Amino acid sequence: MDAQKEKFGKPFRDLLNLIQEDFPLHPEPFKLLGEKVGLTEEEVLSFLEELKQRGILRHLGASPDSQKLKHFTCLCAVSIPEDKLHIAQEIAELPETTHAYLREHKLNFWFTLVLPREEDLEPYLESLTSKYKLKFYAFPAIKKFKVRAVFKI
Repeated sequence: MDAQKEKFGKPFRDLLNLIQEDFPLHPEPFKLLGEKVGLTEEEVLSFLEELKQRGILRHLGASPDSQKLKHFTCLCAVSIPEDKLHIAQEIAELPETTHAYLREHKLNFWFTLVLPREEDLEPYLESLTSKYKLKFYAFPAIKKFKVRAVFKI
């Protein structure tokens, strides 16, 4: 067993695996999860809060399928000058932004937008251009591939 796995006892590893693949839609989901792995609801919540405070757990929540909701998603990019990288943080915090990354590339900031309709993309990017005085590029998907991201602990 590697050092990272040794940090968490078996019930906590089982909990992390379970949360990724079978989070219950239930009025008391953390109680139910705890029962499945031999922990109390309080232990589950305390453990997850500790992981969040330590920066190990960034987000715990639903990931709705934007296509099934009839929303439009698009990968976008922009070149942000080094002295204005705060703009990247501002864009990353917009409610329409789902993913955001700084990269070593001419287009050094990449992000994904989810909008109600495809027709909303151009006006949305125009508003960002107007606000930040930068040129934004859109890279709509030609074909989508769904990859499950489950990390066995």
